[in-house]
Amino acid sequence: KKKLIKVLEIMEGKVSIFSGRATKYLAEKIAEAYGQSLGESSISLFADGEFQPSFDHSIRGNTVFIVQSTFAPSDNLFEMLLMIDAAKRASAKKVVAVIPYFGFARQDRKDKPRVPISAKLIANLLQAAGANRIMTMDLHAEQIQGFFDIPVDHLKSDAIYIPYLQEQDMSN
Repeated sequence: KKKLIKVLEIMEGKVSIFSGRATKYLAEKIAEAYGQSLGESSISLFADGEFQPSFDHSIRGNTVFIVQSTFAPSDNLFEMLLMIDAAKRASAKKVVAVIPYFGFARQDRKDKPRVPISAKLIANLLQAAGANRIMTMDLHAEQIQGFFDIPVDHLKSDAIYIPYLQEQDMSN
């Protein structure tokens, strides 16, 4: 019993970082900055155009970060949703969707009759898939955070880019 408790304590703090196909370079840099390698996953492709992501090692009890922008084509969004679902079904402790570019964010309100509020639908889909937290950048409108019933970390790129640009010699 003591051994099982020790194993569970070790597993509780384990972090795994994965990437969808659209944002692999960024995910690799995030994992490197965190001091670990990017988790291995694979995508099975089927003749009818369907695809199926899978994690290539156990993520049971881990906090799993999935990095994927959801810009067009919509396969990027769907890949993120399937990866979140796969992580939950693989017994991940928590799943954090890291979405550098939140697609459909411009559709955050009804600006004319008979149109969807697509940003709200995307929020519902991410939650239904099993995301426990969302990390994203530069949303089209702050109100999109209110579309979620889970925590949203809305990061602003100006906190990174402005200091960087101020350090550059742009006199030429």
